[in-house]
Amino acid sequence: MTKKIRILSLDGGGIRGIITCVILKYIEEQLQKIDHPDAKIGDYFDLVAGSSTGGLITALILYPGNDPQKAKYSVLEALELYAEKGDSIFNVSFWERLINPFGLFNEKISQKNLEKQLDEVFGKLELKNLIKPCLITSYDISSRKAKFFCSHEAQAPLENFYMKDVCRATSAAPTFFEPAKVKSLYNQEYTLVDGGVYANNPAMCAYAEARKIPFSKKIQESQKPDYPSIKDMIIVSIGTGQVLKPYSFKEFENAGKIKWVSPLIDILLTANAETVDYYLDKMYHTLGPRNRKNYYRIMPQLKNASSEMDDTSKKNIYELIQAGLFYIDNNREQLNEIARKLVKNK
Repeated sequence: MTKKIRILSLDGGGIRGIITCVILKYIEEQLQKIDHPDAKIGDYFDLVAGSSTGGLITALILYPGNDPQKAKYSVLEALELYAEKGDSIFNVSFWERLINPFGLFNEKISQKNLEKQLDEVFGKLELKNLIKPCLITSYDISSRKAKFFCSHEAQAPLENFYMKDVCRATSAAPTFFEPAKVKSLYNQEYTLVDGGVYANNPAMCAYAEARKIPFSKKIQESQKPDYPSIKDMIIVSIGTGQVLKPYSFKEFENAGKIKWVSPLIDILLTANAETVDYYLDKMYHTLGPRNRKNYYRIMPQLKNASSEMDDTSKKNIYELIQAGLFYIDNNREQLNEIARKLVKNK
């Protein structure tokens, strides 16, 4: 019997990625109950896609363990790493705030802390060594085109990178971090920014990438279809909290460029994610009532958490966790159903 290709897609959103980790942790706990007590979520998807903070989480859950085909980190371990490193990454000193208020004259956050933390976590791990196919997004501002980091294409040095560089590139959010200058292991240099500029919700990119992959060979599973169509896929797409801040006409009547910068970024990221959800939802609806239930868009409410991507205060981290738990409490059956389908198509 042919099994479905299980795809996980993770949105960008800075420190709000904690919400993603909380929801993934619950799904992983259900996998441990119904399949194996040591289950790790990275072992239950055939392709994982991520933008920005979603790219970082992708890298963590696909990090190889002692068995190079099995995940090293549980979601809890990834969440602890994320919360622990987040404060160091996003910390902006008093002096930096004084000379660069609101990030108007420079990137808002120094990249040195980010690079130090990435080096500590990933060291010399290479893209080709991730346990499953992945798609991590970035954008090449020099050649002006999308750059996808795909582990299943990284056997050639030209497409292989150190994971610390992949994560640096996908998280190089404009106005927060300066662009990343990274080299492939073939020594080709790229100047990259956060993939969220075009795919903050990378689920459609994941679908397109999956169509190109001979899964039975890549993951050595004879029951998995090669070059799957949408009816062969289960897609679980997770957002980092719904941002619905309203903007009035009066507020932006005769507004100049500076006033538009922050609202425009907010609107573009949100609109991008919503549009991808709309496309996939319509595509799955063409498959009939049975198969259309294989697309899940999980977008929690932020509740009392800040929508700011760099708010690493203890209070906000607590509120982000609570936002994730609130979603779980109100959507338990849906998340349990996802876990059952992941096991069924293992």
